[in-house]
Amino acid sequence: MSKTLRWLVWLAVLMVAAVPGTVSAQGNPDPQSFKFNNGQDVVPVFEGWAKNPDGSFAMWFGYFNRNYAEPLVIPVGAENKIEPGAADRGQPTYFYTRTHRMGFSVNVPADFGKKELTWTLTAHGKTEKAVAWLQPEWEIDPVFGGKYQSEEALKNQAPTLALKAPSTTTVSSPLKLTATVTDDGLPVIKARGRGAVGQETPPTLVAPKDQIEIPVNVPSLGGGGGGGGGGRGRGGEPEQGVIVTWTLWRGPGTVTFAPALQRVVKSGDAVVTATFEKPGTYVLRAKANDTHRFVEKDVTVTVTAQ
Repeated sequence: MSKTLRWLVWLAVLMVAAVPGTVSAQGNPDPQSFKFNNGQDVVPVFEGWAKNPDGSFAMWFGYFNRNYAEPLVIPVGAENKIEPGAADRGQPTYFYTRTHRMGFSVNVPADFGKKELTWTLTAHGKTEKAVAWLQPEWEIDPVFGGKYQSEEALKNQAPTLALKAPSTTTVSSPLKLTATVTDDGLPVIKARGRGAVGQETPPTLVAPKDQIEIPVNVPSLGGGGGGGGGGRGRGGEPEQGVIVTWTLWRGPGTVTFAPALQRVVKSGDAVVTATFEKPGTYVLRAKANDTHRFVEKDVTVTVTAQ
């Protein structure tokens, strides 16, 4: 091995050793690559901002619970606060595992300028912060429609949502929740042709005119199997309707919804039951989504032991 080659090899070794997150000489993996069932914290995330019709701005947040199995309850206060202003700005206090994007927004005035909004979360002794400000590159366009939307999408109105639920129940009694939805039927889900397996549309690659045979690495226009599977009803027809989901937004323990997801065709009632883990005050959030626009509403339920 030449002197130059040996120098290059040693340089490469030193560069690898200097990079965080690599495997050490003893074969120990980077601790950041471990997957934990519990014991980890929650990272708040600033997703971006959108301009409201009245000139104010909506600062959108989500979160990442590092745990794979442990949901966390973090009450509003020193360990779950948004600053400046009131600590309670509608943020969740119950945190599902893993990633949850675009969970909620906080409105700031039109003259917010270069000020900052900070969401602070502390869990398992570790504090994380998400700082939001009106960085131009972080504008979300569109969120609920905008100049780049199709004509149909611009005409589309968000569904309407009315909730019916008792305000009290017991731990042993599943609670009936009814979400009544009306919708304008937009957007219209158009049927797609049958494409290759794993693709929503047929491939469009074709051989050049002067080429007699199509090479093996160019997919045939005939397709090789069924088209996309999701979002279709009986007989292969596309499903049309509003998706209604329920989540636990605030509460001292877990809530089980059955069914967890329900699709309502255009207008009607979506009925689920909620079973509570322990007594306390819970805030349940219903969301009606027509795939382009959505509306959310909350109900508060007091749960007693008996």
